[in-house]
Amino acid sequence: MKKEYKNILVALDLSDLDEVLIQYSSFLAEKLKAEKVYFVHNIKKYDISELFEEQLKEINLDEVIGDELNEKVQEHFSSEIPSEVLISEDPYSESLIKYVVDKYGIQLVLVGNKKHEKGTGLVSSKLLKLLRCDVLAIPRLAKFKIETIWAGTDFSPESRKVFQVTEALYEKEKTSLKLVHVYSVPLQFSPYVSPEFMAPKVEKHMKEKIEKYIRKTAYPESIEPLVFHGRESGTAQKIIANIKKSNADLMVVADKGGNTFSPFAIGSVTEELFNANYGVPLWVAK
Repeated sequence: MKKEYKNILVALDLSDLDEVLIQYSSFLAEKLKAEKVYFVHNIKKYDISELFEEQLKEINLDEVIGDELNEKVQEHFSSEIPSEVLISEDPYSESLIKYVVDKYGIQLVLVGNKKHEKGTGLVSSKLLKLLRCDVLAIPRLAKFKIETIWAGTDFSPESRKVFQVTEALYEKEKTSLKLVHVYSVPLQFSPYVSPEFMAPKVEKHMKEKIEKYIRKTAYPESIEPLVFHGRESGTAQKIIANIKKSNADLMVVADKGGNTFSPFAIGSVTEELFNANYGVPLWVAK
């Protein structure tokens, strides 16, 4: 079933990546036909050194930062969709964002992917686990187009959530959708059957399986299967290595796959993809 993304939240932190996030949210809000976009920043006053306490005591930080972010949004958010800047003070940015998500009925949160840059990305990782809505991590080199989408699957019912996202973004003549699966050759049989003998048979079986899976989707004629051979423990790395060489504009994965027992847990492959930066936005469907 197609999912609607009416309310979008964009987490800002006053870094230069904010401009990319604002521009991307403007493009995406139009594509999703959103109703409102909220830009949220949390001021951590306890992070301000005592050395500057005296100089800052006469300054209304909320007002100064609010003015700065409103200017940024005005400059970089070109969409006509209504937007609002929310400034708050909370010891924990992730708890503030969860509060806003719940209060305003947010369906999608945009965060910056700062892996391998200044900033640890710890807040983003915590949000991925904390929020019940979809999370989209935007790298600095994100392209402002979604023409080629990679969607990961392990054939589990959980992984079907990727289609809620792809259906919301799909345009018949403009969108190329590739369904990605990484398989491994079962090693427990290796003493009896060589991996070299098994690999072609397993690959053929997986290609037949993914093609059968695609035939059951809403638009089978538009989906191309991508099957990669890799170790079970290296699924995320196999996807990363191949998506770097591709022309993909977006990667979509479900928050968990068939091997996750807790309904609140994030799958290990999803978490590894989220904690890497390969230049392609990653959309985690929940």
